[in-house]
Amino acid sequence: MPLRTTSDFITTTANAIDGYDVVETLGIVRGIVVRSRSVFGTLGAVVQTMRGGNISMLQELCERTRADAFAAVVENARGLGANALLAMRYDATEIMQGVSEVLCYGTAVRVAPRIRSRAATQEDEIA
Repeated sequence: MPLRTTSDFITTTANAIDGYDVVETLGIVRGIVVRSRSVFGTLGAVVQTMRGGNISMLQELCERTRADAFAAVVENARGLGANALLAMRYDATEIMQGVSEVLCYGTAVRVAPRIRSRAATQEDEIA
């Protein structure tokens, strides 16, 4: 389960976080970034394409764009009062030639550390 934490915010692609209970579901949140390549970036990428191998100029642009979309979704989730984001995903669409949208989305939730294990709780219910 990929898990990313900051000092007070947890992000995961999973639907649950081990050791935590969801105490409130706040809803779906998203971060959207729309980017275009500059003329210079496009020319540099064309040169790199002719040499073959990794196209670092476009890789850096993609990484920055995904990071910005991630930051936006976390900001939107925090704005709702969330301290975690579950089922986080990315999606990308080319809107027109050279212009792409990157969407980062997930479910904003409030989580709290699980005090007792579920097995102990079930044992108490049976007794």
